[in-house]
Amino acid sequence: MHRLRTPDERFADIPDFAHPPQYVEVPAGDGDAEPLRMHYVDVGPRDGAVVLLLHGEPTWSYLYRHAIAALAAAGMRAVAPDLIGFGRSDKPAATGDYSYQRHVDWLRAFLAATGIADLSLVCQDWGGLLGLRLAGETPAMFRRIVAMNTFLPTGDEALPEAFHRWREFSQKVPELPVGAVVQGGSAQPFAPAVVAAYDAPFPDARYKAGARVFPTLVPIAPDDPASAANRRAWDGLRRYYRPFLTLFGARDPITQPAQALLQAAIPGARDQPHRVFERAGHFLQEDLGAELGQALAQFLRP
Repeated sequence: MHRLRTPDERFADIPDFAHPPQYVEVPAGDGDAEPLRMHYVDVGPRDGAVVLLLHGEPTWSYLYRHAIAALAAAGMRAVAPDLIGFGRSDKPAATGDYSYQRHVDWLRAFLAATGIADLSLVCQDWGGLLGLRLAGETPAMFRRIVAMNTFLPTGDEALPEAFHRWREFSQKVPELPVGAVVQGGSAQPFAPAVVAAYDAPFPDARYKAGARVFPTLVPIAPDDPASAANRRAWDGLRRYYRPFLTLFGARDPITQPAQALLQAAIPGARDQPHRVFERAGHFLQEDLGAELGQALAQFLRP
């Protein structure tokens, strides 16, 4: 496996994100002896309640900067990893190096390497495809869960046409314009420095294999390689009685319909203060900023 590592100087001028980088090594998989380096942010008191913040496509831990600040201020420990292929984490250079199962394995290895357990989960986009999979497989690990503009697809249900348009675009565009994609999935305009922060992990197209392939790994047919495992995870989620909250941006044609399905299927979602933010899109972390951070801190506070 050929892997790339974004030069540190690409992250020198990231606004509002001065956290020192921390790293663990995770097995690359398939017998590759050289591990992959996985970056994460770890902010807040060491003895605080742990909150795992999982980003998705094509973002990185920077997406959660406002939530990290709010959670730490409330006495919690915010842990936000960069998925392999994103942010400051290593980036396998071939799209074939990535699979849904590998991402699950890398995330499990990250949790084992950091010793993080007995935690709450905040997940959005692919952060939910991975986090909800883990929660369904090991529900006792998670005290509380917040799902934001995400779902756990099995390929048994038709996905919105908007997803298929996005999937086609991601494969046909000559070079995936990461910063512009995040801006386009948000309802509020970004400062140029924020767009640049999302472009920072990707000096050129060679670094974008993980971002490029992610849309193709979403199960869209019942016989997808990830479908059976996701169905089993749903069995666990249907028995999840701990608090489960959905916070969704309304201006998202791909995932917004999933909010009602999550609430109906997961017992812990009953009688929770679910919210739909009318002025937010897919990346509600950007659209709502500190407001979302305060909502998370209020729900997740022990």
